[in-house]
Amino acid sequence: MSRTEASPDSLRVTLGTRLFRVLTALWAWLFLILLVAFFEVWSHVAYHSTFIARIANIQSILLATTQTLLLAEGLTFVIVAGGIDLSIAFVTGFASVISALLMQSLVHWPAGIAFAVATVGGLLASVVPGLINGLLVARFAVPSFIGTLGMYGVAQGIAYLVSQGATVPIDNPVAVTMGNGTFLLLPIPALIAIVVTIFLHYLLTNTRFGTYTYAMGGSMEAAVRAGINVNRQTMWLFVLSALTSGLAGIIYTGRFSAGAAQAGEPTLLNAVAAVFIGGASLTGGFGTILGTVIGSLIIAVIQFGLVFIDVQPYWQFVSVGIVIIMAVMIDQYRARMTPKGK
Repeated sequence: MSRTEASPDSLRVTLGTRLFRVLTALWAWLFLILLVAFFEVWSHVAYHSTFIARIANIQSILLATTQTLLLAEGLTFVIVAGGIDLSIAFVTGFASVISALLMQSLVHWPAGIAFAVATVGGLLASVVPGLINGLLVARFAVPSFIGTLGMYGVAQGIAYLVSQGATVPIDNPVAVTMGNGTFLLLPIPALIAIVVTIFLHYLLTNTRFGTYTYAMGGSMEAAVRAGINVNRQTMWLFVLSALTSGLAGIIYTGRFSAGAAQAGEPTLLNAVAAVFIGGASLTGGFGTILGTVIGSLIIAVIQFGLVFIDVQPYWQFVSVGIVIIMAVMIDQYRARMTPKGK
């Protein structure tokens, strides 16, 4: 056999490796399809009706996806760069409370203007913990896990102090419409999330900012040698993560007609899960916004589907935890199977 001829065994290895890479890249999509098919079959057998072909069900799934997705998309940038942001849950709550207090104090203003001011105020408030996170990690070399865990507690405490430990009710029809209204049968919060998703997908895949983010996750040392200002990039990454979390908090305020310090607390695990289910790597350098969208949809379908088939809601935590473990195991196996430099 000539050197240029491949043996049957080597061909089988090559084909097997390629098939493995395709399956690991597409597993989240395949899992989502299987989930929908499972609930659809269950619905037909148990209830003689459809699960996914109902407009109300689709709207509920999209609404359930929105908050998780907004938190997860900003987090995707941080994780791709090799970091983590655990403060997003209470940044959401902080922005929710601030926006609610502003709308409450501007109750005699026109509803649209009051909502606009509250939105800007909530987003600006969310920037503050993002900047502090960035400073801790970039300037003081605090590991992102520790720094953002500390900010988790700080944002939580301030949000409860500002709200005096209670929800902050609002009376603003514009905010309520933005949180609960529909346009062309799609929930307005989902439409907002779609616009944000398109922008962030473009930012990560087609701009220098996205290229720098991947470079930092691939090798921080190589990124520095390439001339990337990693400190400045790190600052912007945490600000971006805080902004998307703040936006989720403002939508929460409109949806429930009240601001709450704990607005994002139940979503933290789901947001982290969505990023890793969508294909991001624990070590950085991998991850996409589209993958995060799929991860968020998987979690929303699990949560809504289990309620739909009348399973106790506590099983949601078990199910999401199992899917997280699956995602991490696939990531680790992929890392072992992929040759260095590939």
